[in-house]
Amino acid sequence: MTYADAKRGITVGIAAPARRTVVWTRVRGLHLSQAGVLGGELTSASLFDLALLAFRIDRARLAHPLCVYIPKSESAEEALWWKAVFDALIAAKGWPPGSIKAMALVESHPLAYEMEEFLFNLREYALGLNLGRWDYMASLIHFNLNDREWLLPDRNTIPLDVPFFQRLRTILPEIAHKHGAMAIGGMTALYPSREDPALNARALAVLERDKRNEAACLMDGAWTGHPDQNAIAVDAFPFPNQLDRRPANLERRPDLRPVPRGVGATTIEGTRAAVRTTIRYRNGVLEGRGASLLDGYMEDLATDRIYRLMIAQRLRFPGPYTPPSLRATFDEELQRILRELPPDASGETRERYRAACELTERAILTGAFDPV
Repeated sequence: MTYADAKRGITVGIAAPARRTVVWTRVRGLHLSQAGVLGGELTSASLFDLALLAFRIDRARLAHPLCVYIPKSESAEEALWWKAVFDALIAAKGWPPGSIKAMALVESHPLAYEMEEFLFNLREYALGLNLGRWDYMASLIHFNLNDREWLLPDRNTIPLDVPFFQRLRTILPEIAHKHGAMAIGGMTALYPSREDPALNARALAVLERDKRNEAACLMDGAWTGHPDQNAIAVDAFPFPNQLDRRPANLERRPDLRPVPRGVGATTIEGTRAAVRTTIRYRNGVLEGRGASLLDGYMEDLATDRIYRLMIAQRLRFPGPYTPPSLRATFDEELQRILRELPPDASGETRERYRAACELTERAILTGAFDPV
């Protein structure tokens, strides 16, 4: 596994002697299909990815079991599908038991109520559960979209320990550790910068508070998205894990969708910032990028969903944070983006931003919020 680092002019890869490095392969979720395999029929993208992986892998060169990252699950019943396909792959390849291990993302609101059942159904393969922070927030908003009391504040003003995350952060490690599985935390969206010292200091301070909070919830580790985050994140968690720790006085069945009243700030500028971010993110998608670093935050499909859902909520329940006209607001923010482009920006670039604006506005008005 290598990639060409154009900035440094080198090829980066995992050194062969690094036997402690574990490679996780994230396959596509069960909500996606794959075309072009069986004539004019669609097949499961999850099944296609797993079959291709098992077919191509040289297991003799792998220093650990084949490790599969399971995304987007919405119920414990889905774990039975994953178990069945893992069983079938091991049988087809003639591999010994234990040749496949899995980590499952908890990133949809319904799965938060079935984590223990999911682990039970996948017990022969599951090594742990990972709280997928931003997709989970998008799912939570989606399930509360028609609730006037459940209006999300401006995303970047929501505190790290907001109750709808904190309660899940606390109960997930308890369920995982109870069954000998790991609990892995989420990713901090504010990224460090090697060009902006002030932003870098703020991002690393936020990261440290975030990881300390997750460690206090008894998580065993967490995602990072930038190498400058790694040392701080590792230092926050006790070595090697917290499997033997259990929380005191835990509420076993907490309210997992508490109303976010009195949390963060809800402003018209926050709405406009969301509009700008969705246009700029969609422009990146049209350029072929699945994630873009915007204003210091790493924005991907999950955060794009959050913003689109937030705007849709504010349209359904108008208030002082809702623009008088969504179309006018999108047009104004598009013109602001175009004005801020370099003078020599091509006509193609400008047209792509216009297309991104139109696509995003249409997605909000038609309710296209699912992660596809």
